[in-house]
Amino acid sequence: MLTIDGVTVRLGGRVILDRAQASIPQGGRVGLIGRNGAGKSTLMKAMIGEIEPDEGSVSKPKRARIGYIAQEAPAGNATPAELVLAADTERAALMEESETCTEPQRLGDVHERLLAIDAYSAPARAAIILDGLGFDEAMQAQSIESFSGGWRMRVALAAVLFSQPDILLLDEPSNHLDLEATLWLENFLKSYPATLVVISHERDLLNKVVDHILHLQGGKMTLYPGGYDSFERQRAERAAQIASAQASQDAQRKRLQDYVAKNSARASTAKQAQSRAKMLAKMQPIAALIDDPTLSFNFPDPAELKPPMITLDMAAVGYLEDTPVLKRLNLRIDPDDRIALLGRNGNGKTTLARLLAAQLPTMDGAMNASPKMKVGYFTQYQVEELEGDATPLEHMTRAMEGTKPGAVRAQLGRFGFSGDRALQPVGKLSGGERARLALALVTRDAPHLLILDEPTNHLDVDAREALVQALNDYTGAVILISHDRHMVELTADRLVLVDDGLAQPYQGSMEDYIDFVLGRNQGGTADGAKGKAGKGKGKTGGKKSGKARAAARQIKADLTRVEKSMADAQAHCTLIDTAMYEPDKAPPALTKFSMSDLLAERAKHAAKLEEAEAEWMTLSEKLETV
Repeated sequence: MLTIDGVTVRLGGRVILDRAQASIPQGGRVGLIGRNGAGKSTLMKAMIGEIEPDEGSVSKPKRARIGYIAQEAPAGNATPAELVLAADTERAALMEESETCTEPQRLGDVHERLLAIDAYSAPARAAIILDGLGFDEAMQAQSIESFSGGWRMRVALAAVLFSQPDILLLDEPSNHLDLEATLWLENFLKSYPATLVVISHERDLLNKVVDHILHLQGGKMTLYPGGYDSFERQRAERAAQIASAQASQDAQRKRLQDYVAKNSARASTAKQAQSRAKMLAKMQPIAALIDDPTLSFNFPDPAELKPPMITLDMAAVGYLEDTPVLKRLNLRIDPDDRIALLGRNGNGKTTLARLLAAQLPTMDGAMNASPKMKVGYFTQYQVEELEGDATPLEHMTRAMEGTKPGAVRAQLGRFGFSGDRALQPVGKLSGGERARLALALVTRDAPHLLILDEPTNHLDVDAREALVQALNDYTGAVILISHDRHMVELTADRLVLVDDGLAQPYQGSMEDYIDFVLGRNQGGTADGAKGKAGKGKGKTGGKKSGKARAAARQIKADLTRVEKSMADAQAHCTLIDTAMYEPDKAPPALTKFSMSDLLAERAKHAAKLEEAEAEWMTLSEKLETV
């Protein structure tokens, strides 16, 4: 068992972890979640001993091997295959000894142990892991020096997976992965045989891989059974409990205050009034669940623009003369399009995005764009290049030079930087806050086309949900590159597969594509629905009108809202049922109500649930029709 016992960690005078406690059973599969800056990475560093807690301790089974990816990317002249094989230190040592040992008895023991740990199949196992993370046979044989930092971190991930530690700790493992590698990793982790603790904001991974959610908030930890959706339901129930307890306490406080006010001056009741005044002074307010009002994305809507905004006609694009990365590009983009680009990293998704953003010229063919069109292009480089000493207000003032201060403040306010938050140095902002600032900067001109290249890398789950909602409310066109398939499924209505030098409409759904990537539909083609990737100009075979696409996006947003209402109403009904039939298990605040009050309250929430369910059915039918 991995036990976190009263751990307190202070960094720079600030309490990050405050007497945090949790017990993770052997073989447990835990998703460690929390808002950006909550202390997840700090906790993981305490688990591996990189940080010594100010108080408390982390204990783990003796001789348990811990696997953790260092922050530094691997370097040197070794190949990815060699680095991964070297991660199994026992095998590496035994293989070296087998080459030099001259003592027959010891040599026999060495070969027996090599057979026991399946050492001779290790190169094949390493190759499978590297291939799953995007390294083809040629890449596996290249020097690590030839790869970018992101690809080197993939090698580090492959090495720790190959070493098969007893406790595997992963901190945002999908940050450097594309969608295809993320799907492979999820599939790999589902069958991982030992204890797993993973920091992740990928809703799908947290639903399919883990069996517990460890939620870190305010320096404290709470362990919930189940995946992320189960955690959200339990959190809604807990919020309802807290709200009920707060209401009860407020009512009790008011009764005490009224009594003290009416009876303090009367000699016959002064003593009782003093007693109640002491009770009031000792009454601790019940803390509500933290709700961050600055969690905000609000894209300004663009001016109307006649379609098409962009057309590509047999276009080619690349970086070296006569060596196109993509060719024979035929694509039309209208003002209300929502397009997700699929395909492994290195196949040209970013190249296509840069062409559409007019950062690269066509090498052949033609690209025609509306002269009035404005483009907002977001990349991770913009987040990394923000000046640490400058404030959000200074960044935006420079970007909107000549604009009135009120308009500058208003644009920052759309993304949660109001009041003093606009005056904090960027270097002190969390990764998610910097990403929001970068999005605020690229949308300052109300672009007609928003191109987002991996916008979720620094965002926690709640921030991702807010971004999905904002994209569905935005009236311009969106081109999305993301390994977060939850976001793709909720925002995109057209899929384009970038592969083998081409960018073609993908006729299947995201589920079809996932099956294709994981080899579950063996047609040997890139189209899980039709048997082949669509060819030719224009849109996918869906032929949906712009109004239909807009309607579908709005219905999806409404469905999300209604589902939350259903969960909230059901949570209240469950709590009231417990108070009526199992009062010993109910929150103390609810047990003080009479049966008639409980019945009336339940009837109110049951009516809300019935109303929400009816709306959900209507919206679902509308979505099918659209």
